[in-house]
Order: sequence, then C-alpha cells, then structure tokens
Amino acid sequence: MAEKKGFLLVISGPSGVGKGTVCTTLMASHPQLKLSTSVTTRTKRPEEKEGVSYYFKTTEEFENMIRADGLLEYAKVHGNFYGTPKDFVNQQIEQGEIVILEIDVQGALQVKQNHPGAVFVFLLPPDMEELRRRIVTRGTETQEVIELRMKNARNEISYIHKYDYIVINNEVQSAAEQIYTIIRAERMRVVNNPHIEESMR
Repeated sequence: MAEKKGFLLVISGPSGVGKGTVCTTLMASHPQLKLSTSVTTRTKRPEEKEGVSYYFKTTEEFENMIRADGLLEYAKVHGNFYGTPKDFVNQQIEQGEIVILEIDVQGALQVKQNHPGAVFVFLLPPDMEELRRRIVTRGTETQEVIELRMKNARNEISYIHKYDYIVINNEVQSAAEQIYTIIRAERMRVVNNPHIEESMR
C-alpha cells in the first residue's frame, strides 16, 4: 500500500469549454498523472489504440460490466455505450496514484454517487459569449445544434454547486496549472496522508 493515498480527479464542464485540450496539456506537463481510459461499444477507428483511446467491448461485454457493477458511470450516446471502468481507477488509487477523468456533467454526477472520495473540478468559459464563439469556430455545427449546445451548457452550469472547485479556461496552460495546484493541495490533505501520524510517534 502506498504511503500517500491516491484519488480520482473528475474534470467536467459544458461542451466547447475545452476539457480535452486542458486535460491533454495537464498530462503533457505532468505525465506522472494517470488518465482514466473509457470503455465503449463504438467501432474502433483506424488511428485508435486499444487501452489508450478506449477499451473496445461488444455490447454483451459492456452489459456484463454493468451487471457486475464494474463501472463508475456509463451512458448510451448515439446508439453506443460509454463508461468508466471501476477496476482501473481503484487499482491506481490503491497504489497512491492520481487518476484524471475527463467527462460530461451527467457522467460526473453518477461518479459523485458511486465514488464519494473523488475531487470534482468544473471547467468554465470566461463567459457565455466566448463559449458560443468556441463552438462556432469549430465550424462543424449547424445553427440549430449551436443553440442546443448553449441551452445544454446553461443547464449543466446549474449543477456547479455540486463540484469542489471551479477553473475558468481563459488560457489553456493557465487552466491546466490551476488544476495541478488543486491536485497539489489535495495531496496535502490529512486524509490523504495516513502514514504521517504514525511516523511521528
């Protein structure tokens, strides 16, 4: 058993806020962190790697994981299942590692119920107009979809009180370092250092 306790850090926020980019930057600067890899029933794309991009499962295998309580959270999106495997997260935490989970708000709320020790960070845009600009800049969404994403974003932000921290993604590197500051602070919590009292006797 590791001297320092590990923990799960959940990063979520509305679509378009830059979760993926911030997490990629965070992991590049701090490769000792562990990124949780999701399970999916979606067909593997040519550029994707098993166990890196996703763990690819059949629908039957995924449903077996649900029945065996093997997922921290899961959802069906566009006909495919996506979920977070419980075993990987628990094993890494037991070894004293910090596991990063980038996920949407609905998934985060499931994790909050199933993994009470997790730390939750809500990534926010500087303002709603900037969020709209980022979604529009993608150039992949129709006006109807943009309006739907904005409506969903406002609904997701209403759950912010269920999170532990907020980080405003004004600039990616800065947002990533703010999240790492949170990690360092959580590392120093008494509950995450059970060996200290014993070592002082």
